[in-house]
Amino acid sequence: MENCLKCEDTEWPNQEKTLCIEKQIEFLSYAGDPLTLISIISSVILFIIAAVILGIFISFRDTPVVRANNHTLSFILLVSIKLSFLSVFLFLGRPVDITCMLWQTSFGITFSIAVSCVLAKTLMVSIAFKATKPGSPWRKWVGVKLANGLVFICSLIQFLISVIWLVIAPPYVEHNTHSEPGKIIIQCNEGSAIGFYIVLSYMGLLASVSFIVAFLARSLPDSFNEAKYITFSMLLFCSVWITMIPAYLSTKGKYMVAVEIFAIISSSCGLLFCIFLPKCYIIIFKPERQWLYQAMELFPYGRLYGRG
Repeated sequence: MENCLKCEDTEWPNQEKTLCIEKQIEFLSYAGDPLTLISIISSVILFIIAAVILGIFISFRDTPVVRANNHTLSFILLVSIKLSFLSVFLFLGRPVDITCMLWQTSFGITFSIAVSCVLAKTLMVSIAFKATKPGSPWRKWVGVKLANGLVFICSLIQFLISVIWLVIAPPYVEHNTHSEPGKIIIQCNEGSAIGFYIVLSYMGLLASVSFIVAFLARSLPDSFNEAKYITFSMLLFCSVWITMIPAYLSTKGKYMVAVEIFAIISSSCGLLFCIFLPKCYIIIFKPERQWLYQAMELFPYGRLYGRG
């Protein structure tokens, strides 16, 4: 009591309260952390699967299945999914200023590109069906230019939001010494919480619009209606991110980062498997069923709905 000494912010008293010891430093380390190992294995395996699917679509790009689903949008969507799997590595290791700036902006932009492609696909499904009617005014909206332009504009908006965020108040490394006793949590501070939530909100807006349009188009009279697969994928995508936000806000340290990694991997899997696996199944195992897609190619943009 006569010689009371207050420990510094980077130190913590030992169990006997006789001296100050260094606090434990916490982050998702590459050295022996099971969460890091699981994240690396999952992202690498899924990246390889996405690369294989992209290779299948490129190899069979002249088949009716690929041509009837706008192969350009499919290629862009697959590349953005691959980039989202690779973005997981930005969350691993000791954070620095540059990785903190790339954390949120990278996944925000890649997911916006992916969801924009899904939105463009969904709108083209609905428009193409409406345009099959004789004299329909929707015919002038059917085409690759509309789909590619929609993807470009939606992605550009997210890119501009991210640039403004980085210019005004970029994320930076923060040493949190007060959240958990005896630990120094090396984490990324968003810099501007408003910028972070605007990025998430815009991505959520794109996903919500894609889900609503796909849900409304799911009952179109076609045996291979792509809107059905998009509805399932966007339902999973939205469910993951809705549940991720409260989990992200209620966790601390490396577990908060692990929650975001899980959301990125699982939502990317939803887009990859729900949209592309049915097509790969037909291309590889049921090639005789591709004749049904040939009727879709008779219509501009590659879709003519009807059971024929």
